[in-house]
Amino acid sequence: MKKFDVITIGELNVDLIFNNLSSLPEIGKEIRAGRFSFELGSSSAIFANNLSRMGSNVAFVGKTGTDIFGDFILQKLRQAGVDTNMVSRDGMHATGATVVLNFDENREMITHPGAMEQLRAEDIHTNIFSTAKHLHISSYFLQTNLQKQVSKLFGEAKKAGLTTSFDPQWDPSEKWAINLEEILPVVDVFLPNKVELINLTGQKNMDRAIAHIEKITNILVVKMGSEGSISLFKGRSLFKPAYLNGKVADAIGAGDSFNAGFIHKFVRRSSIETCQEFGNLM
Repeated sequence: MKKFDVITIGELNVDLIFNNLSSLPEIGKEIRAGRFSFELGSSSAIFANNLSRMGSNVAFVGKTGTDIFGDFILQKLRQAGVDTNMVSRDGMHATGATVVLNFDENREMITHPGAMEQLRAEDIHTNIFSTAKHLHISSYFLQTNLQKQVSKLFGEAKKAGLTTSFDPQWDPSEKWAINLEEILPVVDVFLPNKVELINLTGQKNMDRAIAHIEKITNILVVKMGSEGSISLFKGRSLFKPAYLNGKVADAIGAGDSFNAGFIHKFVRRSSIETCQEFGNLM
């Protein structure tokens, strides 16, 4: 019997979140935020945290600094039931941190990668794949020292009998340099959002973007925020509307929560339709 439902390899950082801003910041001026919070950040960590709280057994592979931000991250993950024994601590680099300026469903962010971009393939012992059912990797563009090995890691996981999922997230450089032809064949579930998919494929709209990668994608799931989501599997396209919440606090981590909901059902061999609907709900 496998020890873990899911192993997550990814970035770790804290989020410093400013809400209810009076306006966009301007150079040389100061504005007020009506609300501030200090939270567990990073796509990978939010995914793992929420997935574990749903009842899946989750382990995390990543890197933090040896500072209080790193302590906070590990405490939060452990409180959620995530196994952090494979998280290493780097005394030479600070833990990653992101400042989030939140506006309704949109946000602006500034990230210091710190220790997160020091994670390398040699830090990951692929024998851990024998302990799990599924491998999830996200935030490709923030993990610069891991990028060239992502397809290899997915390939090793597939050889070990795992299913796999991938959410590349936003590219801060906006160059979108990624070899999808190499990565996607060893990814079972590809989980970009609408804007990311268009940028990743260099196409003008979502229909063209989907057509561009359809032949190299196993299961494509596109997140569209309040518009819902679309999946494409074995030539079948399925749209699912969003569950709309009239009391939205913010949309931070919404896509990661979708990922967690989808994979929670996916590792239990639910239908793609059920996975997608549960992702929307989460």
